[in-house]
Amino acid sequence: MGNTVTCCVSPDASPKLSRARGGGGGAAPGPDRWADAYQAAGAAAAGGGGGGGSGSAEAESGDSDPGGGGPHLQHISDREFPDDLALESNPSDHPRASTIFLSKSQTDVREKRKSNHINHVSPGQLTKKYSSCSTIFIDDSTVSQPNLRSTIKCVTLAIFYHIKNRDSDRSLDIFDEKSHPLTREEVPDDYYKHDPDHKHIYRFVRTLFSAAQLTAECAIVTLVYLERLLTYAEIDICPSNWKRIVLGAILLASKVWDDQAVWNVDYCQILKDITVEDMNEMERHFLELLQFNINVPASVYAKYYFDLRSLADDNNLSFLLEPLSKERAQKLEAISRLCEDKYKDLSKAAMRRSFSADNLVGIRRSNAILS
Repeated sequence: MGNTVTCCVSPDASPKLSRARGGGGGAAPGPDRWADAYQAAGAAAAGGGGGGGSGSAEAESGDSDPGGGGPHLQHISDREFPDDLALESNPSDHPRASTIFLSKSQTDVREKRKSNHINHVSPGQLTKKYSSCSTIFIDDSTVSQPNLRSTIKCVTLAIFYHIKNRDSDRSLDIFDEKSHPLTREEVPDDYYKHDPDHKHIYRFVRTLFSAAQLTAECAIVTLVYLERLLTYAEIDICPSNWKRIVLGAILLASKVWDDQAVWNVDYCQILKDITVEDMNEMERHFLELLQFNINVPASVYAKYYFDLRSLADDNNLSFLLEPLSKERAQKLEAISRLCEDKYKDLSKAAMRRSFSADNLVGIRRSNAILS
């Protein structure tokens, strides 16, 4: 990976900043272009293209076809995963594997419930709103359009449990805040001993998302990349490295997901004391540790979304509920009717395909009897 992929030369090179100033900067690469660039560079490196510092020029001049047909780049979907990475240990790749953050949080949830039961602690006044015959409460967060604030709270809570219930303190120098500080303030000698609380993590992530104008979907993809890094690289997120790991995951997710990608130089203006060179180096290492696998299937994304909602319920982080209005009820009914008609047509088509060619057996439909 080189600067041609990370696109970090100077503040003037950022099209997003130019658009913010009303300038006519070029359009930022969309998610498909970023994904193709990352995957092509990863395939070139896997095919013998060289170390982590190689740029796109090396990818173009890498292993070529003997017939002169150009470089042969293996697609990321054609590569096999290592045998030692089983399905159960890859929640970020397989939709049926349970997420790591949810399993880590269950220990605290069970202990809290057990303590409340033994000590006969009353839950207190119920703050959650429940639907009744006259009023239906519904939140504004869906899997396709999550609520930004609630999603960031859930993602940062997942990071908090990752740090709190970590197995050990395995790390790498590129993510160590002592070796690569994010600010000019001196890092304390015991910086690795104190776990950050949920509010601290939330403020850090919220600041980045607010300044870079990132979406809630990007926060979910950030958590996917974070757990994929911990699995692939066999490291732990701990007090000494959590900021740089989270920053690297946000950086990568924003480029892959958002159409208007945030460039590395933009983060350097948010975090005033970090350099573009440091951001480029961290991005290269992050991609190499991910084996350039930045694909997030829709099934995996949906799994992380619903597991985050389960995490919110377990920790009393309720989504903002509002009474269901007449207008929104009509919209939901219209959408439901469209989906019902669509699946009805699909079921009819499947039924026709299941008929015998000779139509030897007819399908009998009996009327329903309502008593």
